[in-house]
Amino acid sequence: MTTMTEASVREFKMPDVGEGLTEAEILKWYVQPGDTVTDGQVVCEVETAKAAVELPIPYDGVVRELRFPEGTTVDVGTAIIAVDVAGGAAPAAAPADVPEAPAQAAEEETEPQGRQPVLVGYGVAQTSTKRRPRKGADVPRQEPAAQALQSELNGHGPAAAVEVAATRPLAKPPVRKLAKDLGVDLATVTPTGPDGIITREDVHAAVAAPAAEPVPQAAPAAPAAASAPAAPVTFDTGRETRIPVKGVRKATAAAMVGSAFTAPHVTEFVTVDVTRTMKLVEELKADKEFAGLRVNPLLLISKALLVAIKRNPDVNASWDEANQEIVQKHYVNLGIAAATPRGLIVPNIKDAHARTLPQLAEALGELVSTAREGKTTPAAMQGGTVTITNVGVFGVDTGTPILNPGESAILAVGAIKLQPWVHKGKVKPRQVTTLALSFDHRLVDGELGSKVLADVAAILEQPKRLITWA
Repeated sequence: MTTMTEASVREFKMPDVGEGLTEAEILKWYVQPGDTVTDGQVVCEVETAKAAVELPIPYDGVVRELRFPEGTTVDVGTAIIAVDVAGGAAPAAAPADVPEAPAQAAEEETEPQGRQPVLVGYGVAQTSTKRRPRKGADVPRQEPAAQALQSELNGHGPAAAVEVAATRPLAKPPVRKLAKDLGVDLATVTPTGPDGIITREDVHAAVAAPAAEPVPQAAPAAPAAASAPAAPVTFDTGRETRIPVKGVRKATAAAMVGSAFTAPHVTEFVTVDVTRTMKLVEELKADKEFAGLRVNPLLLISKALLVAIKRNPDVNASWDEANQEIVQKHYVNLGIAAATPRGLIVPNIKDAHARTLPQLAEALGELVSTAREGKTTPAAMQGGTVTITNVGVFGVDTGTPILNPGESAILAVGAIKLQPWVHKGKVKPRQVTTLALSFDHRLVDGELGSKVLADVAAILEQPKRLITWA
């Protein structure tokens, strides 16, 4: 989405790249002021709460200004780059108090309505909300108390003798939420933003130094003995590292807390001999139908879960709290939990139930490689119905997985190990693993959950059931 600032300069705003997300962090700029850009050229990479996304510029021109440095979290709808579409050199900065031309204001008001398409999702929908007056524009006259307060917020000295009680600190909603999450009282935060607005950096600074000295109210007639200030809380940076919670990690934390305290979780376990499944994996690797495809135990485990859902379709559902309904899904979007450098993500394979085994292998390969490259799109992580998390790759036996929000079940797969096992009446070394199935007890009772887990285990023990049961 864009706005016009001068006759030939256009601003590109941070779009809504994830359908409802409110902010994104600028990871990297691919252009600098003075560079020439063309329509569709990627100018930066941003990270939302769901994924990293590259943003293309929607017109030709010369970069006039980058509004934010890398690493800055920007609200959706905020201008991040200015481009001179006439292709001229950047002019000298104009005085800050020059009023905006009437024709320019009219041009902004006649900007096209609707949502502007971007790389992923669409831009923020335009509303009838009036724009904040720019510096130099006519503004309504303020009352004396408001004028005094604004003068102090703008850094022009104290508010004289006017007292303003219970003044609400100036901050945007995302900043207020950040302060609430971190337990920071905005009234104690010193603003550094324009017109006294509290920024994210101000909140983080308040967390790092919560015991800063308060601003004195008034100078006493005679110096009084000041009480010793409380010792500030400090952290040994050599022994501790503080990492801001944002992006994928922030979204994952919120989702897991919401799921754990919304859906009543039940987890069941089963240990199973998967020796025959491992033999089938080796046979499929040599099959020409799977040439060039990723064939591993996860492929057959995924297929086993899909067959178990087909035999027990009621498990593939979600709980609609608002309408007090159970929504049964007649399709399976199979989620695969993936650990990436940016955190845990759960992309899903759309309509996995309708795919053949080679098609499922191809989809799994694409999903894993895309996740490792950090190119998973928000759309790929939406609409999942059930999920598999393979904790066995880390060498652990199993776990108690937390449901992905909006889903009814998640299957955890433990490490496959050679263990002593009773086979045909004799103790023999066999390939064994432990499975754990967590499910939402509001819509999946113990019998249904047990049947699903038992079916998955039975298929992995005797893979020929993929044919007889499918």
